[in-house]
Amino acid sequence: MKIKWFGQSCFMITSENGVKILMDPYKNALGYKLPEEIAADIVATSHDHSDHNHISAIKSSFVHINGTGRFLEHGIEIKGVETFHDKFSGVKKGKNTIYNFKIDGINVCHCGDLGHTLDSNLVKEIGNVDILLLPVGGGFTIDAFDAVNVMKQLNPSVVVPMHYRTKALGVLGLLFAKVDKFISASGLQAKEYIELELSSVDIKSYSGIAVLKYD
Repeated sequence: MKIKWFGQSCFMITSENGVKILMDPYKNALGYKLPEEIAADIVATSHDHSDHNHISAIKSSFVHINGTGRFLEHGIEIKGVETFHDKFSGVKKGKNTIYNFKIDGINVCHCGDLGHTLDSNLVKEIGNVDILLLPVGGGFTIDAFDAVNVMKQLNPSVVVPMHYRTKALGVLGLLFAKVDKFISASGLQAKEYIELELSSVDIKSYSGIAVLKYD
C-alpha cells in the first residue's frame, strides 16, 4: 500500500489493487491545499468539523463512511469506534470516530481528532493496529505526551504523526506543537518520507515513527 499525507489529518491510502481511501478531507482554509482533482473510492470522516469533513472536494463517486460500526467496501474491512474530541466525554467538542481499516492484510488505524487516552475497553474494541495515524500537536487533540500513551496502548509497528505545527499553517501553526515534541517524548527512531510505501512483508523495516512530508 501507499500512504500519502495531505496535511492536518488528511491521508490517502492506495491499496495494492488500486482502491483509494481518503481520510478527513479539509476545506482549503488552513494553509494546506488538497489536489484539485482528488478522487477516492472510500471517504471516511472522523467528525463533522470543516477541517475533517469536506467531502465535496472529492471529484469522483465514493462511499462515505461517517460513524461507528463495521463496514465492508471495495474489499476493505472498516471498523468505526466511538471516542471523543475532548477529555469530558464530548461535552466541549463532541464525538470523534476512530477507524481501523484492514488493507492488504495490514490494520491501519486513523484516530481523527482524538481528545483523550484510551481505556481497556476501547483498546479491545479498536483491535490490532499495525500502522497508527495519530494526532500529536495538542491544542485541539491529545498532546505529545498523551499521544505517546495512546501509542503504547495500541502498540503499532509504525506510527505516523498528524495534526501538528508545520510551516504551511503559518500563524495558525502556533496553536499546535511541533512533531519534534512527540518524537522526543516517544523515545523512538523517526524517519522522514515523502510517501510511505510498504506491505505486510516489509512493514517491520519501517518500525518506529514515519514522518510524512507535506508538499
